[in-house]
Amino acid sequence: MPSSTAPPTLPWWRRRSTDFLVLPCWLTVRLTEIQQTAIRATVTEIFGGSASVWLFGSRVDDSQRGGDIDLLIETDLADVAAVVRAELHFLTKLKMRIGDQKIDVLVDYPSRQLHPPIFAIAKRTGIRL
Repeated sequence: MPSSTAPPTLPWWRRRSTDFLVLPCWLTVRLTEIQQTAIRATVTEIFGGSASVWLFGSRVDDSQRGGDIDLLIETDLADVAAVVRAELHFLTKLKMRIGDQKIDVLVDYPSRQLHPPIFAIAKRTGIRL
């Protein structure tokens, strides 16, 4: 069963409910709790509180090694230019928080005209963080 403790870098009085890992025991991801918390916090900060994020790809498969961090973010932002700016800001801020790693991001938004199959695959096979 995953640990339900906050990252050790925060004193207990500074912890928030979002600092705790809450995943069923049969769901595992190859990210540290600190990385998961950083991803969730950065998504909320950049895309807003209503945004959702899924981890998919090799990082949700314990039998695989290495691999980049594949994320699907769903946002209420409708303006394409705002989505592009938010995506770039998200990647910059997340890399500052967790270090320089290969991160692939898909962003789904209400005005998106085309939904390639990878979006459905990411939601079906991914784990919501």
